[in-house]
Amino acid sequence: MNISMKETLYAQVARDLSEGIASGRFPVGSHLPTEMELCAQYGASRHTIRTAMRELQGLGLISRRKKAGTRVESTPTASLYRSSISSVEDLSQFGVDHKRVIREVADIIADRTFAKTFGRPAGTRWVRFSAVRVTGPDDETPIVWTDIYAEETYSAVREMVREHPELLIATMIERHYGRRIAEVRQTIAPTLVSEAMAAALGVPPASLALRIVRHYVDMAGEAFVVSESILPADRFTFTMRLTRQPNTPA
Repeated sequence: MNISMKETLYAQVARDLSEGIASGRFPVGSHLPTEMELCAQYGASRHTIRTAMRELQGLGLISRRKKAGTRVESTPTASLYRSSISSVEDLSQFGVDHKRVIREVADIIADRTFAKTFGRPAGTRWVRFSAVRVTGPDDETPIVWTDIYAEETYSAVREMVREHPELLIATMIERHYGRRIAEVRQTIAPTLVSEAMAAALGVPPASLALRIVRHYVDMAGEAFVVSESILPADRFTFTMRLTRQPNTPA
């Protein structure tokens, strides 16, 4: 297996094992190799392997019992994309795995609605990239509609966005202009799919969806890219893991 530096190693391991389960290399009812065998296979630490195992366990693909090994319990559900995103790198990997198809590029001036939605000043100029992400290179099923807004000064992104559909627009700005992402601030809320987006996503108008607004913030705390994503409820599950801080009472 070729290890890509664009993806964390635990995610690479989890992805490879998930594909092995889906293809029947590890059929339901069988057992995965031991932790030590997986460490040797992937050149990874036990911590990395255990993190990958927790990822698969969280998806319901495996069960783990002490002295009984890791048992395959189910195959991945093809119609549902499940994402465990805990870092900017994980978010970038989503772009690598799910091709962006640009539908429209337009210049806009922020109005009051824009200012209220994204917390950026009215009257500022932005470039809006409207796009869908599809399941993969061999599957054109749309997963999400996204409107990405970049500050007007980043004109080179207009050409780059079509040449590099795997890269986040914020990542392009990082590489070309040197404005570094310090953090991504994210808000998730339920919404309904508009009539305009319904056809592109292949769902009925007014069907339930998740709405994710992201602010890509630089080292000074200023958002230079903002986005709004609409994800049909039947195609996406967003998961996160909460851990207890050490030495805190139960």
